[in-house]
Amino acid sequence: MATKATTTKAEKAEKTPKAEKVVKPSAKDGSYTPRLQAVYEKDVRASLQKEYNYKNAMQVPKLDKIVINMGVGENVNDSKTIQAAVNELGLISGQKPVVTRAKKAIAGFKLRENLPIGCKVTLRNRHMYEFMDRLINTALPRVRDFRGVPNKSFDGRGNYALGLKEQIVFPEINYDKIDQIRGMDIIICTTAKTDAEAKSLLAAMNMPFIK
Repeated sequence: MATKATTTKAEKAEKTPKAEKVVKPSAKDGSYTPRLQAVYEKDVRASLQKEYNYKNAMQVPKLDKIVINMGVGENVNDSKTIQAAVNELGLISGQKPVVTRAKKAIAGFKLRENLPIGCKVTLRNRHMYEFMDRLINTALPRVRDFRGVPNKSFDGRGNYALGLKEQIVFPEINYDKIDQIRGMDIIICTTAKTDAEAKSLLAAMNMPFIK
């Protein structure tokens, strides 16, 4: 009587083709470049170098960091409000915010020292370019009666400040799940030495300045 041949696990492993490992793009291995960063490296940098006659490509202004601040107004004593602001800013920025606290007590505003008053996040590299892209092409066009961003909100050192009154202009925020409307301040820091150079940089990235 013939006996059935038994197949070991090792033999099965040899016969079964291995699935090809899918490598997801990540910021660490440099295989993923945000769209706006690619635009800067391909077009914007060369355009600015030609416009201002920079001798070295390293002199061309670029984005350095973006700082986003969100306050909670009069609800500083409500821990749920603070947590809601942190969650919403995290969704908008794609990075975990830090809670900001009062540096000193102010009786008139009912503030105690070290009391949580809001949250902020600092974006660099990939997160910075991704947020900037969403801000320019998605969030700002959704602002009610939008006619462009101010031309004169520079600080004299190449940095630009922008205020938004509503967090719901970002599609990451579900209007039905928020407890209140919150504004935010966005500080775009660049390596530009003058406001004119900084404005040219942002305009080349399609920042919609008022004409």
